[in-house]
Amino acid sequence: MAAWDVSEDSGDDYEYGSDAPIAKPKTIKSTAKSGVSSKTKAAKPTKKPLEESAVVNMDDAEDGFSPGPAVPASTMVPKTIEETYQKKSLLEHIILRPDSYIGSKELIEQEHWVFNSETNAMEVRKITIAPGLYKIVDEILVNAADNKARDESMNELRVSIDPENNVISVYNNGKGIPIEIHKEEKIYVPELIFGHLLTGSNYDDSEEKVTGGRNGYGAKLCNIFSTEFIVETADKERNKKYEQVFQKNMSIKKAPKITANSRNKEYTKITFRPDLEKFGMTIMDADFVSLIKKRVYDMAGCLGEKKVKVFLNDEQIKIRSFEDYCKMYLSQSDSPDPQPIFVKQISPRWKVGFALSEGQFRHVSFVNSIATTKGGTHIKHIQDSLVKIIQPKVNTKGVNIKPFQIKNQLSIFVNCQIPNPTFDSQTKENMTLKPSAFSASCLINDELFDKINSKIHIVDRVKGIGRQNQDKELKTTDGSKRNRIAGIPKLEDANWAGTRRSHECTLILTEGDSAKATAVSGMGVAGRDRFGVFPLRGKLLNVREANHESIMKNTEISNIKKILGLQHNKEYTTLDGLRYGALMIMTDQDHDGSHIKGLLINYFDKFYPSLLKVAGFLVEFITPIVKCTKGNQEISFFTIPEYEAWKLNNNGGKGWKFKYYKGLGTSTAQDAKKYFNNLQLHRKEFHTLEDGDRDLIDMAFSKKKADERKEWLRSVTPGTFIDHSASKIRISDFINKELILFSVADNMRSIPSMVDGLKPGQRKVMWSAFKKKIADEVKVAQLVGYVSEQSAYHHGEASLTSTIVGLAQDFVGSNNINLLSPIGQFGTRAEGGNDAASARYIFTGIPSITKTIFHPDDDKLLHYLDEDGDMIEPHWYIPILPMILVNGSEGIGTGWSSKIPNYNPMDIVDNLKRLMNDEEPRKMHPWFRGFQGDIEEAGENKYKVTGKATIDEEDCTIEITELPVRTWTLPYKEFLEGQYESNDKEKAGGFVKDIREYHTESTVNFKIKATQKGIKEIKEQGIEKKLRLVSTLSTSNMVCFDAEARIRKYNSVDEILKEFYGIRLEYYQRRKQYLLNKLKEDFTRMDNKVRFLLMVISGELKVQNRKRQDIIADLKAKGFTSFPPERSGRKISEANQAGEDADDDSAGYNYLLSMPIWNLTLEKVEKLKVERAQVEADLNETARTTPKQMWNKDLDAFVEEWEAILQRDEDYRNNVKVIPRGKKTAKSAPKTKAKAAPKSLTADMKTEIVPVNSNTLSMAQESMGKAVIPSLAAKSKASGLIEKPLTNFFQRDSQPIKLEKSAFADSDDEDQFIPLSKSTQPKLEIGTPDRSRSETPVEAQVKPKPAPKKRTIVAAPRRNRKQLSDYESEDDLDDIAPARKVSKSSESDDVSASPRPTKRAARTIKKVSAYIELSENEEDASMMQDDDSEFEEE
Repeated sequence: MAAWDVSEDSGDDYEYGSDAPIAKPKTIKSTAKSGVSSKTKAAKPTKKPLEESAVVNMDDAEDGFSPGPAVPASTMVPKTIEETYQKKSLLEHIILRPDSYIGSKELIEQEHWVFNSETNAMEVRKITIAPGLYKIVDEILVNAADNKARDESMNELRVSIDPENNVISVYNNGKGIPIEIHKEEKIYVPELIFGHLLTGSNYDDSEEKVTGGRNGYGAKLCNIFSTEFIVETADKERNKKYEQVFQKNMSIKKAPKITANSRNKEYTKITFRPDLEKFGMTIMDADFVSLIKKRVYDMAGCLGEKKVKVFLNDEQIKIRSFEDYCKMYLSQSDSPDPQPIFVKQISPRWKVGFALSEGQFRHVSFVNSIATTKGGTHIKHIQDSLVKIIQPKVNTKGVNIKPFQIKNQLSIFVNCQIPNPTFDSQTKENMTLKPSAFSASCLINDELFDKINSKIHIVDRVKGIGRQNQDKELKTTDGSKRNRIAGIPKLEDANWAGTRRSHECTLILTEGDSAKATAVSGMGVAGRDRFGVFPLRGKLLNVREANHESIMKNTEISNIKKILGLQHNKEYTTLDGLRYGALMIMTDQDHDGSHIKGLLINYFDKFYPSLLKVAGFLVEFITPIVKCTKGNQEISFFTIPEYEAWKLNNNGGKGWKFKYYKGLGTSTAQDAKKYFNNLQLHRKEFHTLEDGDRDLIDMAFSKKKADERKEWLRSVTPGTFIDHSASKIRISDFINKELILFSVADNMRSIPSMVDGLKPGQRKVMWSAFKKKIADEVKVAQLVGYVSEQSAYHHGEASLTSTIVGLAQDFVGSNNINLLSPIGQFGTRAEGGNDAASARYIFTGIPSITKTIFHPDDDKLLHYLDEDGDMIEPHWYIPILPMILVNGSEGIGTGWSSKIPNYNPMDIVDNLKRLMNDEEPRKMHPWFRGFQGDIEEAGENKYKVTGKATIDEEDCTIEITELPVRTWTLPYKEFLEGQYESNDKEKAGGFVKDIREYHTESTVNFKIKATQKGIKEIKEQGIEKKLRLVSTLSTSNMVCFDAEARIRKYNSVDEILKEFYGIRLEYYQRRKQYLLNKLKEDFTRMDNKVRFLLMVISGELKVQNRKRQDIIADLKAKGFTSFPPERSGRKISEANQAGEDADDDSAGYNYLLSMPIWNLTLEKVEKLKVERAQVEADLNETARTTPKQMWNKDLDAFVEEWEAILQRDEDYRNNVKVIPRGKKTAKSAPKTKAKAAPKSLTADMKTEIVPVNSNTLSMAQESMGKAVIPSLAAKSKASGLIEKPLTNFFQRDSQPIKLEKSAFADSDDEDQFIPLSKSTQPKLEIGTPDRSRSETPVEAQVKPKPAPKKRTIVAAPRRNRKQLSDYESEDDLDDIAPARKVSKSSESDDVSASPRPTKRAARTIKKVSAYIELSENEEDASMMQDDDSEFEEE
């Protein structure tokens, strides 16, 4: 029999209401192909229109497609070529291989969402269906829904399912199909689109269509796999009705019935009977019906908001919106509360819903009403944008949630219309269209996500997953109850730990190894069977909000779990499962020891709160912090406030000796034994948890409770201490009476004072520096030791070193005014100061400007603190201007943090003077010394800080000459290197081709070769944004301690300025009164001396051979004033301990009785009279001076010093030119114009390099006195230096450098170097000198054409004076010319004197080519020859 082949494509989805022209179909020809039983060729039919073609019964043809029963290989007849290689028509192929078109026709068990008629909701369950059968029904439903996209008037969709009669019908009242004959194909349009493959109106891809049809199969597939297929449609425009019946898999086509449309309606109705036999079924079973019903409800969900009523078996589905539809998937929850869902119309074509899943990602999505059950790019598009927002919110504190873990917690519902979508197959279960072609995207932004999260709480759900993962990991570090533990070297385990007597054991946790030694000494008394000890390394981690990774990596926590046998998440009611029955905390009695106790309590409250409810588990071991002794009496104090209160009530401890115990290491082994012998006193048990205790612990350690901690700290009262006499320590008392003192101390050392701008550590350094009276310079390592010794500094040397270095740093972004001198490498802006040298290599001193800021006359007005009976630093200094604004400050304490930017000292001075004149201050803005960028207001309490960069578009180069404040050069370089162009797709987007750097230690200079695309992007995005040249400064967190030591937040700079002004003005009044009193005392003292001498000379007062008491009685009788000597804090304490009377004024007349005998001479008496007159004049002058005049005078002195610093900065920038590597220079040496010399050269000034010319030489002559600079013209032939001159530089540091030899000629042109020859000029390269003054000045390197080596002259700078023992050997001195002698009678340095060379200078000079001493009478000089390479290396 014949098989039928459609020679050309001729079919499509049916398209309602479409009048689009359709390609002319071809005739159908009968062929006799291999695989058909007949071997004779069929006659070739003549071409006829399709409607006249003979209809062929396909039943027989179907038989030909069947491969038949298997034939045994032994009897199988070999196939012919024609039987092996076959060609099938499209219709044959669809029936033979339906998988490519409708999916499998076999019954398969799959998990699907289906409609449950009993619950009236969706449920997911396994059903057995033939996917192909489901697909042919779905095609008809989608086509009906498509009609709504073509006809907005469509408002009804009816679906009828009759399982008993195997009939399904789909009706819609949208625009009907045109009922007329297609002019090219000669058949009616309804027949064309329902009865012929590859026909339709969706082939014009230039049109945007949001319909389901695309490939021209659609409804024809339903026709092909149905035993009967009936098309009904009504055409209102043509007033016709059309009905046509197809039977037997579209093989039989009956003639259409066309009647009049008397009711003038429009609709289309498809009724069909699926060929169940082809799908291995006999009836429509319950699984299939429930799935089809679900698709009908899908239509209601997709079309409900478009005002389309959907009916199922003549019953309207009550779904009015997509949200109503989505809720059908959530009503199956067992919870009485409905599961929340968030649904939003994101754009006209996108409506999405979000809900939580049951641990597995689910989605319900529709593209143009097509159910994309496998998802696709539209689902991934939403997923990715959602995960991108969620992941950073949950991946905190070491949590590492993967994207798939987030997706598994989500249910996503999508109803979208996408123009011309593409799918991976005709089944259309997976959309493949790229998101860029969506026309309208559906990205989730932060604002939308916040709304989503507030409704469904997805972040909390995902965090819960993260916590579950963390709990699993934490359990891997659990301990267990066993007798012995290995792998913890510092553990001294109790012998009974982990045994049946483990409940009797106590584990002692100590603060460090030294404390462990104390505990071990005590255990010698208590016994090693019941006591174990383990030292903690510093402070335990605050686990309250620590990230998981930190907890897992924390060795201390892991060891504690193993030693105690703790198991994660276990609820403890007894201690039977632990290796120890008690945990004893043994720390220092200072504030840090209290913090360690709190951190341990915090750890158990976080992970094992049940243990804190077991009586006797947590105890502490207390030791004295102060011991007072008097004879055989001994009193121990466990808190400082308790000790201070005792002193107050016991005459200041007069007659007692006291000793401070800074830590457990202070206690001796004998002390430890004494402690353990009296465990009843020293062992204190913590009370079990009470109501409110856990909230207090959380408040003390949670970062989220900062505001509550502030209120908590405000509640503290002076003298608060915990009563250790109680039998048990309540946790609430520990937090409110002991831990709170640590928090107060933490703020004190972290937050600066508004008055002097210093923190306690910085104040100790400055006090020690002032006390040491550093004349020139001191090594930082030595100053560290001095500060620790003199100021009772209780922290580590590294911390103190960083404090000193920080006070001396002067690079951009550090201090506007460095209070200490940076003599050496104190760090640069390259690494933000982290590149500072070690303390043993660098020196510091007190610059003169510091002495103008902290005036010595204020020292006596300050309130000094007391430590161990010694006076230490003051409560605060009182500078002449608010240093908190000059240098700014940053700090983080407990509950408080502070961040104050720097301000211009000149602006501050001007505003102080305005306040003195009763004027309002002008607004000040942040300012940083040396910063060349811009700082602009960007809103309230906010500033925009911008660096500098220029672009050369022609050369595609960018030059960056300034970075935002505190954007350090090295990290910024790393950012630029990350912008290199790359072929790697992951690193695409780079715009940098090459980077060259020309920085100095104080300036920034990047030269970037960029790509053309990069230059374009920079111009589009803005150079500041693209190059990250913008940062922000905030003035909204200016927190300081005020003058009364109360922590306070200042709302504005003016508020700080005005408060400082009031305090400072009051102290100027106090200073005036103090000076008046001192001058009055000096005048009285001087007057008494003159009167005393005159009385002795005249014989009115006899002192020879008399008792002291008699003389003093006479002095009192004659009205002489007693001036008792002042005593330091230590001397007063010693006097108290010795029982001396501090009121005894017998020594008050020593100023008279101890005068030398030569004071009785006439000359001395006259001199004392003159001095008395001068004191009287000073007294009168001081009395006339107002406090504001004093202040103005101090400010003027400060301004003079400040302007000198700014001038030196300017001179440094202008006089030093860096020649970039490879940069071409002019053939002739450039002219260098000298700057005018400053009025004075002081020891604290920084090194400055000045080009040598006639001006600077004359300056040197003036400053050097006798030194004579001979001309080059007079000395060139004798010295032979004309071929290789050396440029000399002068150092503005200490005394001027003495020139030992000059190679320069006198010249009328003050800026012109003498040429080497007529043909060759030297090339002058001046490197960037070190501004720190720790190195010799940078010499200019003159590079002439090759010539015989000649002698070279080096001028060595003055360094700090050292003893002969400082030199490595006597040979070091042999190479150094003898220095000029200095007159012994001279009290000051002689500028003509050559200072003693330092050890470093000696070694440097030894390595140079030659050293010649210049004297006034010498015309020639001796010469030493050496290798130039050694000099260049040095």
